[in-house]
Amino acid sequence: MSLDFVFMKQHVPEFFDALILTLNIGLVGIMISVFIGVFNNFIYLMNNKLLSRIIRAYTEVSRNTPFLIQLFFLYFALPSIGIKLSGFATAVIGLSFLGGGYMTETFRSGIEAVSKNQVEAGLSIGLSKMEVLRYIVLPQAVNITIPALITNFIFLLKETSVVSAIAVKELIFTTTSLIAIYYKTYEMLLLLTIFYIILFLPISLLFTFVERRMKYGQYGS
Repeated sequence: MSLDFVFMKQHVPEFFDALILTLNIGLVGIMISVFIGVFNNFIYLMNNKLLSRIIRAYTEVSRNTPFLIQLFFLYFALPSIGIKLSGFATAVIGLSFLGGGYMTETFRSGIEAVSKNQVEAGLSIGLSKMEVLRYIVLPQAVNITIPALITNFIFLLKETSVVSAIAVKELIFTTTSLIAIYYKTYEMLLLLTIFYIILFLPISLLFTFVERRMKYGQYGS
């Protein structure tokens, strides 16, 4: 089997554009997911039973329904009630909805991992609840949740491959479209693999570096 490298070179710009779109969807979705996770945990800390139940219901729905079904609902069902979203908006909203549930549980587990004795000690020396949260709980919770956050970030980036189902021209959609047109299956799959490595390898190395700095930087010189 011989690969048509000239053909592959001709279509590199299309894959590069798809890579940028994939990265944009992933990064925007992740940022909104983190915001949702932090916001939901502030609601939890307010101890409002009704709002806490709503958030729990949201996290169960977001984490226990397939991402593809969520996208289909946004893209095909909402227009029936007059809400029409672009492919990009659907992808970002869907990814944010999915990721928000995971981020909510990640931050919640981190906050709950902080010893209650430390909270009580902070209150006993005159700190307010907000000061205890800011200076005692959150710094430790963030440090505890770093590995899980990194896992969630990579998971959400990988989930961007699903948005090809709603004709968003990310990497998978670009690959399948070119295969359907030119029947250059091996060449397109090789390009897909290369561009996914280009996408994930630097991000993985960056997250590993950040994790090590957060964990051990305080012991450096």
